Amino acid sequence: MGEIAILGCGMAGLGAAWRLAEAGRAATVYDKNSYPGGHTASFRDPSGFVFDDGPHISFTRNERVQGLLADSVGGEYEILQASVDNYWRGHRIKHPAQCNLHGLPVELVARVLEDFIAVQHGDGDGGSDGDGDGAGVENYEDWLIASFGRAFAETFPMEYGHKYHTVEARGMSTDWLGPRLYRPKLDEVLVGALAPDTADVHYVDHFRYPSAGGFDSYLRAFLDRAEVRLEHEVVGLDPSRGEVRFADGEVIRPSAVISSLPLPALIERIDGAPAEVAEAAARLAVTTCVLVNLGVAREDLSPAHWTYFYDRDVCFTRISYPHMFSPGNAPPGTGSIQVELYFSDKYRPLEASAESYVEPVIRDLIRCNVLAEDDEILFRSAWVVPTANVIFDHDRADAVALVHGYLDEIGVAPCGRYGLWGYQWTDESFVSGEKAAQRALDGLRYGDPALP
Repeated sequence: MGEIAILGCGMAGLGAAWRLAEAGRAATVYDKNSYPGGHTASFRDPSGFVFDDGPHISFTRNERVQGLLADSVGGEYEILQASVDNYWRGHRIKHPAQCNLHGLPVELVARVLEDFIAVQHGDGDGGSDGDGDGAGVENYEDWLIASFGRAFAETFPMEYGHKYHTVEARGMSTDWLGPRLYRPKLDEVLVGALAPDTADVHYVDHFRYPSAGGFDSYLRAFLDRAEVRLEHEVVGLDPSRGEVRFADGEVIRPSAVISSLPLPALIERIDGAPAEVAEAAARLAVTTCVLVNLGVAREDLSPAHWTYFYDRDVCFTRISYPHMFSPGNAPPGTGSIQVELYFSDKYRPLEASAESYVEPVIRDLIRCNVLAEDDEILFRSAWVVPTANVIFDHDRADAVALVHGYLDEIGVAPCGRYGLWGYQWTDESFVSGEKAAQRALDGLRYGDPALP
């Protein structure tokens, strides 16, 4: 019943720490960074601007998790009705685009409607009757065309997907979709084409965000539930000896290991990992995100909390406005913009520094009428998030199954977006950490065969 090691101090790792503390078990959380939070960390500048490590909000419907997060910030959080829109060739339309075609060029709207009606009757590409699951649906491109028709699919989600996932839609599976792409009924599409006002159908309706300190303020209470050791980078795991080694030379022998580390990085560090497991881990793809953060000398930057950009000649994929999430994210009278640009080692390598994108981003923000030529930029920064979003290409499913099977064999419990190699939102990551902790409580031991 020795101490349990948790590798990674993000939402998943702290979810594991929470569950173990509830059970009265000792645990230590290790992280290579000098700050906690992992991918949900927040960075506060002395000038008063706060930027998260990518846009994070809480829209969980899990009432238990809602309560835990609310308690963690002492009930000091904002509740906001989400406003989301899209930018396409100078037009800004409400999200999701498939239900809000009003105001777009008439010729495009006509083609979208014609194709959508055809697929609803099984007459369009893909052989579907409108459910997106018909014969011939073998990849994300097929699913989009079968669900929405070719005109809409090629103009909007296929273009955005290429910018966000860095791979063409035909190169992706469909096992990540869930509620992320709304499939409307015909009447919803027709109303959205004819009327300027439509019902809200986005999967994010309302969201919550801490009133002060950025998103990682939600982590406060969980950091006290285990010993947290920062600047502790894992460099090796030896399951045969039950050891975990760190860059500073420290070696520990925990009774169980819970890991939210990215699977490729974890497998690289395991002594004696079979060649086929190492090869599978190397096939896993993930995006790299460049974040450009700007503080601006005015607040009225956008009617929406975040905006999706479809045009390939616009360098960024999505922008959000942290000052609209919480007034504590920017000095009074100012606004803030966080811009995301996506790359990947496998499909679109990043070949320049993060700082080199600041001026191109500002130019495109002016071109898209987000910024004015005479806007005063009070703050600017840029950094690289090396592991951002899992790419659901056709290599993923089999590779993850093989890697997870091996981790079961050596008694390592993965959790979180990068341990599960999935599309977990923050609440799902937290719960996955709890589930990994439960496996340790149920008897999973590092170096032991997997539990039945």
